[in-house]
Amino acid sequence: MGKNKVVENKSFINVTEQNSLHENLDKKSVAELLIEMNEEDRKVPLAVEKAIPQIEMLVEKIVERMKRGGRIFYLGAGTSGRLGVLDASEIPPTFGMPPHLVVGLIAGGEKALRNPVENAEDDLERGWEELLNHKVNVSDTVIGIAASGTTPYVIGALRNARANGILTASVSCNPNSPIAQEAEIKIEVIVEPEFVTGSTRLKSGTAQKLVLNMITTVSMIKLGRVKGNKMVNMQLSNAKLVDRGIRMIVEDLGLDYDQAKNILLIHGSVKKAIDAFRLQKK
Repeated sequence: MGKNKVVENKSFINVTEQNSLHENLDKKSVAELLIEMNEEDRKVPLAVEKAIPQIEMLVEKIVERMKRGGRIFYLGAGTSGRLGVLDASEIPPTFGMPPHLVVGLIAGGEKALRNPVENAEDDLERGWEELLNHKVNVSDTVIGIAASGTTPYVIGALRNARANGILTASVSCNPNSPIAQEAEIKIEVIVEPEFVTGSTRLKSGTAQKLVLNMITTVSMIKLGRVKGNKMVNMQLSNAKLVDRGIRMIVEDLGLDYDQAKNILLIHGSVKKAIDAFRLQKK
């Protein structure tokens, strides 16, 4: 396979660019548009369900690697890149993990989070260069995200990562896409044509968000960052979260609200507070 080019795949069908199943959108009422969008959106969880075996395989391998100090790297461009950055940025506050363990990289850098950066996604080598800047290694996992599955920035990163013995996965919304050809684990969520033709921030973006939610949430649960169904390692960054943490401790230890608040503020996390209280009672 050519190192410096995207290889054509004759079995590739670009579903995400096919015409919408809904005609004359500009002539419909608000109610009609909302109802038809909702009809399309219902297809998304069903498409994600079909990919659960591949997501399971990926999560099992991620957990293995993260127990050895490995990290997750997301790479994408446009909406896909923003979704990767979003998911990565939510891991520290939700699960109390250091921010370097799940990293989102977007073609064009931070500027591209709000504004398009011309030709950034067309650079086949840039994604790998950015991974090298983070000292990516064989304990890590590189996940390429692209609704179309054709983004050179992602293709090049996956190709180089896999060639260097790093676990790779792709998340795309077209079957047999170029990024899937470069990945060890291929997650394909085929949501059919978009409501507005080619607007992959719609169903494709929703599908990608659901998949990323599943990957990191289940990984964090298996790494012990959730107790029961509670976020016991969440960062206490505002009054609402402090109150939630206090109520978790009240429920778990049977303390009154003020006692629970006191030990939470001393220890800084629900898990540490509960563990310290139980150790003291032994």
